[in-house]
Amino acid sequence: MHLPTVLSVIFAAAGVTAQLNDLAVAAGLKYFGTAGQEGTITSDTRYRNIINNKHEFGQLTPENGMKWDATEGRPGAFTFQSGDIVAGVAKTNGQLLRCHTLVWYSQLPSWVSGQSWTRPALQSVIESHISNVMGHYKGQCYAWDVVNEAISDDPNGNYRDSVFFKTFNTDYFPIAFKAAKAADPNAKLYYNDYNLEYNGAKTKRALELVKLIKAAGAPIDGVGFQAHMQVGGTPSRAAMANLLKSFTALGVEVAYTELDIAHKSVPASPSALAQQGNDYANMVGSCLDVPGCVGVTIWGYVDKYNWIKNGDAALYDSNFNKKAAWTSVSSVLAAKATNPPSAPKATNPPTKAANPAPAVPTTLRTSKVANDPACDAPTTTAKAAVPAPTKAASGAGAQQSVSRWGQCGGNGYSGPTACQAPYTCKVQNPWYSQCL
Repeated sequence: MHLPTVLSVIFAAAGVTAQLNDLAVAAGLKYFGTAGQEGTITSDTRYRNIINNKHEFGQLTPENGMKWDATEGRPGAFTFQSGDIVAGVAKTNGQLLRCHTLVWYSQLPSWVSGQSWTRPALQSVIESHISNVMGHYKGQCYAWDVVNEAISDDPNGNYRDSVFFKTFNTDYFPIAFKAAKAADPNAKLYYNDYNLEYNGAKTKRALELVKLIKAAGAPIDGVGFQAHMQVGGTPSRAAMANLLKSFTALGVEVAYTELDIAHKSVPASPSALAQQGNDYANMVGSCLDVPGCVGVTIWGYVDKYNWIKNGDAALYDSNFNKKAAWTSVSSVLAAKATNPPSAPKATNPPTKAANPAPAVPTTLRTSKVANDPACDAPTTTAKAAVPAPTKAASGAGAQQSVSRWGQCGGNGYSGPTACQAPYTCKVQNPWYSQCL
């Protein structure tokens, strides 16, 4: 389950490892990440070693350690022991940290959820909680999930009937986002929810929620699509891209924040494993297709410890082997990384310089050498030149052809499919065909 050898050679020449985060960054994303399970990090060395690999996972999210019940189980008594586990790993390894979550109806201590509140009293509690928790992690979090799962799954997509909604109606959204901005002005502030992927009533309500927060004068930077999916039930790549664009059109970034795709039954058949790979490729590919989609986080990378039991929803199996779904994700990232969008042609092309300009340096991560701390630092290297497609010399109207190593096919690919002679278009996997 490795990338085609030729791709590995290309990335090695460019100083990029064929691992998920490095491929994602080379493809234009900010990160590819995973949720980290606090207790497992401290108890399972194999699990911890892969979490520590920033070339594979450049971003981490704590599964449970920063939620309200973990950080303020009693009024005003704050504890960060569990939340500090994933935060500490990210800090040590130089990984981005997505912090999760502040105002949520679930995993809420009974002293908050189990009583009636006046608006001033509960507002004070919300603001104190956000100020203390975000204050503890100030400067460490790329983004915070400020409000989580505030929309119900009923047919009308109504707002969830939580203690917050009962007390404030929708006013608690801007209250929370304003408090978050005050606590850490540099963190990206997200609304995060599941089942937004199907463009139904819940999705429309989420669009309304973003507009509502903005209309109240509160800051919101992003919307997180949790993307807890089922094999064979994911939307198409194009449908998801269009859906993401409906949110970025409102001036917010988007991300897949908890992606997993579970089988209906296990052990999965070979065809189900292939379908899982296809579904993962479509979801990740849709993020690549939208400029405002900044990254992908999977909610646990290994079946052994996945929160979905008997679903084998992760990219690694229970023995820590990479699954077909891992290959599909790496392939779709590699396809984008080796074939960036072409720049628009200039109306009046500049004249050719007598001496061509040198390659523009770019910062790329390189493979880590064991026990060499210097290899953790970014290394400046020249971008590998990717041959540009040229016109086939077969008369007027000839279709554009692709030079050696270029992509010529695959699911979701819409570019030229003919190769320059003497090369032919060869299928590497369902998501990537290449001129070889």
